[in-house]
Amino acid sequence: MFRHLKSDVQAVFDNDPAARSKFEVIFTYSGLHAIWAHRIAHACYNRKWFTLARIISQVSRFFTGIEIHPGAKIGERLFIDHGMGVVIGETCVIGDDVVIYQGVTLGGTGKEKGKRHPTIGNNVVIGSGSKVLGSFRVGNNSNIGSNAVVLREVPDNCTVVGNPGRIVKRNGEKVRDRLDHTQLPDPIIEMLREMQNEVDRLKLAVEQQQKRLNDYAAKENGQLDHNQED
Repeated sequence: MFRHLKSDVQAVFDNDPAARSKFEVIFTYSGLHAIWAHRIAHACYNRKWFTLARIISQVSRFFTGIEIHPGAKIGERLFIDHGMGVVIGETCVIGDDVVIYQGVTLGGTGKEKGKRHPTIGNNVVIGSGSKVLGSFRVGNNSNIGSNAVVLREVPDNCTVVGNPGRIVKRNGEKVRDRLDHTQLPDPIIEMLREMQNEVDRLKLAVEQQQKRLNDYAAKENGQLDHNQED
């Protein structure tokens, strides 16, 4: 248990440049408090003390703004940064070294039974406001952009953005700063940019063709006037 506590604190220092001291981290980081409360609630859940587990999780939700179902399985060194509004479902499984920002939902898509929440791989960053919904896996070393809505499986080493979520990078060049979840390409913007470039090319072609027609008409008018003078 002490090993978990120590690694949880170290995860804050590894991922948050604003962390100054262990005292500050232990007493003021709500994400850390939510994780510790969940470890207790999860132990109760495994012993089938379901009501006590839910009470602990709801008390933690009241004080931290982070709702983690007691049944969720969390790996080592999870870091929840500014975690207000984070929701993690009952059958969710989270790997090691995962970073979750505020407003993230790891939920289901209906009333199906059994495994209905996502499995998050190792070393995954999930940007603020993102929704990962359904029973599928988000691969290792992947990045989910802010406000993305992910509804299908994500392979390893991918970057996903948009609604619905689209993979815009896979096994490509390593992201310079894995915590910079705002500077991600948007496929819709890229598509609109390509359309604008195509419109510009067509306008130029039309203008060139119009100029040729005007030159031809001017030449024809000049020859007609010359013939009339003769």
